Amino acid sequence: MIYLLFGYFATVSILAGVFTIALKNPVHCGMSLLALLLHVAGLFVLLNAEFLFAVQIIVYAGAILILYLFVLMLLNLKTEEQFLHNKYPFALFAGVAILGELLLLIFQTPYGGIKGKATTEVLLTTGPSHAIGITMFSDYLLLFEIVGVFLLGAIIGAIVLAKTPTSPVAKADGSS
Repeated sequence: MIYLLFGYFATVSILAGVFTIALKNPVHCGMSLLALLLHVAGLFVLLNAEFLFAVQIIVYAGAILILYLFVLMLLNLKTEEQFLHNKYPFALFAGVAILGELLLLIFQTPYGGIKGKATTEVLLTTGPSHAIGITMFSDYLLLFEIVGVFLLGAIIGAIVLAKTPTSPVAKADGSS
């Protein structure tokens, strides 16, 4: 049953990530990002990381995505605008670079090692926050980095959307 749930959460996460960057309507992109964040939270539940599940839902899917959608509504974008015009080679290069970084992270992460594990001794001597930090940066380091990449994408998207486009007619007239 866990493998079936993992397959569902992983597949929908990948599809939602693709839809987040591929759809033309910014509100639909935001809804795809919400689906992505919720399914990543489901993966955290499968890993018995309930704290990270709650943080994912409250902070990322709640606060940050709502802020992103407010920015989209304030910009009043048209759905027929093109975001990536002729920048497909750059998008392909960025995708390959991110994939390379993720593969490098996977091969260099010491999964399965004893070092850095949050044991009951660490929990009793230093407290639960320290134990969660040790576990987050050892057992769940890859997922933590993936969430960071998603946030970076959201920030870059907000910057791209906030830029005011210049029309070629205004440049030819000399007026602004």
